[in-house]
Amino acid sequence: MRRTLQLLAAALLVVPLLGGTAKAAPEPLDRTQRVDQTQRVGEDEAVSVVLGGKTPSTTVERPGSWYLKTHFTGLRLVAGDVLTVSDPTGAESYRYTADVTASGKATVDGTGFWAMSVTGDRAVISLRGRDGGPAHPASRVRLDKITRGYTEAELARAAELAPKSICGTNDYRDVVCYQSGNPTEFGRTPAVAKLLRNGGSLCTAWRVGPNNRMLTNNHCFTSGTGIEVWFNYQCPTCGGTTSATVTKVLVSSVLKTSAALDYTLFSVTDFASLASFGYLELDARVPAVGEEMYVIGHPAGKLKKLSLRDDQNGGGYCAVSAVRVNGSSSQSDIAYRCDTEGGSSGSPVLSRRTHKVIGLHHYGGCPNQGVRIDLVAAQIGSLL
Repeated sequence: MRRTLQLLAAALLVVPLLGGTAKAAPEPLDRTQRVDQTQRVGEDEAVSVVLGGKTPSTTVERPGSWYLKTHFTGLRLVAGDVLTVSDPTGAESYRYTADVTASGKATVDGTGFWAMSVTGDRAVISLRGRDGGPAHPASRVRLDKITRGYTEAELARAAELAPKSICGTNDYRDVVCYQSGNPTEFGRTPAVAKLLRNGGSLCTAWRVGPNNRMLTNNHCFTSGTGIEVWFNYQCPTCGGTTSATVTKVLVSSVLKTSAALDYTLFSVTDFASLASFGYLELDARVPAVGEEMYVIGHPAGKLKKLSLRDDQNGGGYCAVSAVRVNGSSSQSDIAYRCDTEGGSSGSPVLSRRTHKVIGLHHYGGCPNQGVRIDLVAAQIGSLL
């Protein structure tokens, strides 16, 4: 595999990194040379706790986990009673009544429903009356499953097993590290979010245009059931280890998806809560070889990163190394050496000339690859 990737890298580097409109000859369409960049970040556990009567609340704790997601079955709430899932401080809190769908924060399945995840390693679950007093004696619910996020050690082991897409030295940094030195690039980062897929794995997604529209990869999902979208999951300080306050919504519906171009266009619940994060615009053209660019995403499930520099390009900015490269389809991709990892799938690739999106990242392997956004725009433009 290493020899194969070296040969691919050498073939792509035949195209000079000097700008202009030179085109790389498409390499053979061989998916074994590339890796989809999703990332496993958690695992399910069976539990059994009945809330109601003399047990109005319980606390789920998994030390070191970065999130907890809870599943409930047998919900029976008398009018006015509320099931609450929150962090210990109550700063992140989700409330569910007898009609759990009314919250816009629940995913109903065949046996019950998944509540929205809680960031951190403790979740407090309570069943109470509307005013905070005791619930009606007839109200009941069973907590039967949880998904817990991997600890830092488990995430590190998962990253070690994943195919490497760090090209040379790892040059990506927390987005806030560029707030002063590269304010324009930093200004594009709020529109990018993390996807938590069905509680256990993740990708990246981003707002496209001013309406309720987001993009990610087709290989991340084609049906939106149970997928959370996390905005503002990022460090408030450069090199920090904790996140700013996160805004979470759910995927509402899939509007269009394509395996051939590896994209999924979707909408979300509670769209009004996302207004402050802005949106990205499409640059529907084939970029020039040598054009400077950058990638925004959540590599390895980490707090949001900006991949802007490339030590293999003389320590300068990342640049497009080839265009019309074979991807999911013939000549569908652009290539580059911006550092990515599992979890980067779905990240936007932006031009430093226009600061608009020129690619939809989907493959790692050094060189890494993104789908040409001009091809995607031709299929989704009327839906934006």
